[in-house]
Amino acid sequence: MRTYLLRRLLIALPSLLGISAVLFTVLALAPGDPFGELATNPNVPPEVRMALRAKFGLDDPVWQRYLHWLSAMLHGDWGFSFVSRVNVDTLVWQRVPVTLAVIGASQLVALAIALPVGIYAATRPYSLFDKIANTLAFVGFSLPTFFTGLLFILLFSIKLGWLPFVFRSDLGATGWAWWGAQIRQSLMPVLVLGLFQGASWTRFVRSAVLDVIRLDYVTTARSKGLPERSVILRHVVRNALIPVVTLVALTMPQVFGGAIVTEQIFRVPGIGSLLIDAILRNDTPVIMAVTFVFSCLVIVFNLIADLLYGWLDPRIAFR
Repeated sequence: MRTYLLRRLLIALPSLLGISAVLFTVLALAPGDPFGELATNPNVPPEVRMALRAKFGLDDPVWQRYLHWLSAMLHGDWGFSFVSRVNVDTLVWQRVPVTLAVIGASQLVALAIALPVGIYAATRPYSLFDKIANTLAFVGFSLPTFFTGLLFILLFSIKLGWLPFVFRSDLGATGWAWWGAQIRQSLMPVLVLGLFQGASWTRFVRSAVLDVIRLDYVTTARSKGLPERSVILRHVVRNALIPVVTLVALTMPQVFGGAIVTEQIFRVPGIGSLLIDAILRNDTPVIMAVTFVFSCLVIVFNLIADLLYGWLDPRIAFR
C-alpha cells in the first residue's frame, strides 16, 4: 500500500507540471493586461507603470515567467494579487475550507440519494418506484444548477422566507446559534449541487446493480439460502460500487465547475467566486493559483478512488 501510494504520487508530479505549464501559457497568451487600468489613469506616471511591469516580469518571455513562477511555487511563494494587494496563498486558503465544506456536504447528499434509490430501483426493475425514480432522475440532471438555484431562491427565500439566499461569512452569532445560521445559509447551495449529482448517480447505480445482480455467483448465493438482504448488501452492492467509485472520481471536475456557478448564485465566499472575480479583473496570479488548486484536488480524488478499489474488491492488488 505504501509503495503504491508513493508511486502514484510520483506519477502525479509530471501531470501537475504539465497542467501548470498549459495553464500558465494559456493565461499568458490570453488578451488583457492586469495593469490596463493604470495605463488609463493619468495620476500614474509612465515610469511607475514600467517599474511595476518590470518587477512582476510581465515583459519577459513566457517560458522565463513560467520558470520563475514554478520556482516561487516550490518555495511556497504563490505570488501577489494585482487587485487585492495581498499574497495569493492568503486569498486561496481563506476560501478553500468553504468550498470543500459545500462540495463535501453536497456529495454526501448525492450519495445518500443515489445509493438507496438506485439499489432499491434495481432490485425492483420496471416497478412503479423504479419508473418514478427514473423520471425524477431524468428531470434532476436535465436542469442546470443555475436554474435550480434560482428556483430555490424564488421558493424558499422570496416566497416562503425560510432560508437566506446570500451566504454571509461575517455571522455575528456564536456557539449553537452560529451553527444553526451556518446550516440555514448552506442548505440551498448544498442541495442544489447534491440533487444534481444525486440524480445523475442514481441512474448509474441502478445500472451497475442490475449488471451485477444477474451474475451466476449471486444466483448461487441465493440458492444457498442466504437472506435477500445479505445477498444484496454483501454480494451485489459491494461489487457494483466499483464502477460507481470510478464515476464519482471522474465527475469531480464537473462538481467543481458546478460549484463555481452555485457559489456565484448564492454569493458563497469560496474559491469558485474568487476565480470568477479574478477572471473579471484579469488578476492572473489568482487565476493561476485557483485553477492549479482545482487540478490538485481532482488528482487527489482520483487517488482516493484508486485506494477505494482495493477495499471494495479484495482481488485488486496494490502493485
